[in-house]
Amino acid sequence: MSEQIGDRRETPWSMDRLMDLVPARWRRGAVIVPVVRLSGLIGAVTPLRPGMTLAGVAKMLERAFATRNAKAVALVINSPGGSPVQSRQIYLRIRQLAAEKKLPVLVFVEDVAASGGYMIACAGDEIFCDPSSILGSIGVVGGSFGFQELIKKIGVERRLYTAGEHKAMLDPFLPEDPDDVARIKALQREIHAIFIALVKRSRGTRLTGADDVLFSGEYWAGETSVSLGLADAIGDLRSTLRARYGDKVQTPVVAPPTGLLSGLMGRKSGAGTAVALEGLAGLPDELISALETRAIWAKFGF
Repeated sequence: MSEQIGDRRETPWSMDRLMDLVPARWRRGAVIVPVVRLSGLIGAVTPLRPGMTLAGVAKMLERAFATRNAKAVALVINSPGGSPVQSRQIYLRIRQLAAEKKLPVLVFVEDVAASGGYMIACAGDEIFCDPSSILGSIGVVGGSFGFQELIKKIGVERRLYTAGEHKAMLDPFLPEDPDDVARIKALQREIHAIFIALVKRSRGTRLTGADDVLFSGEYWAGETSVSLGLADAIGDLRSTLRARYGDKVQTPVVAPPTGLLSGLMGRKSGAGTAVALEGLAGLPDELISALETRAIWAKFGF
């Protein structure tokens, strides 16, 4: 019922009108699938070029899994890999949150989910990819250079003092020692075995390829990845979520903090200038880091 006051007519607010003011994802019955984008090299690179780490993505993941009315969490992955430790820690955190909140995790691969990037993708209950996506590279790689002949030519004498028989193992200014190579390969095999066990535990009977193929370090395009069981289906985020949850599904992107204040988070007061000066002093390192980053992406054709 409405009341007339003077020449003005007031109509009481209806529940429908009130609900129109509420954001769609907060309305009763709304279907929400929050989206988290995990992109770039994994692990600390240099002070001015931070890579993807658990510390850097933990808050985004927690916010996504805490989203009201969430029916699932979608992860969009685009990474050529990096640190096996950070990759596994991110994987474990995703699985812990999924278990705590009882939410399925749907992974969507963009250009690449290789090496550590694929390890993180295995945190998904299902993995979707584009036909041109690159997946796999389930292996461990390490490298160095040998400069011993170069320093001889330019008249530099290497002087190295250690306490510990193997402290100078694989020093690039010393001749390569076969025993050192054997040790580093044993270490790589150990890390590779951890990676293989994680993939087998996550993908289970969906894996159809032979071990000597799947875990050789090779990588494949989307269709072949699906046929090998490394992914579940070809599909993009929007179409897949609409087909599963309806055309009205809401997909809010959970983004990392941005701006000046977020850049200062975790730093001590007054340390910003020191960090900036340290970064400038390390410009040669930044150049090397940029070249290494470019080389890693180029390995997969990007």
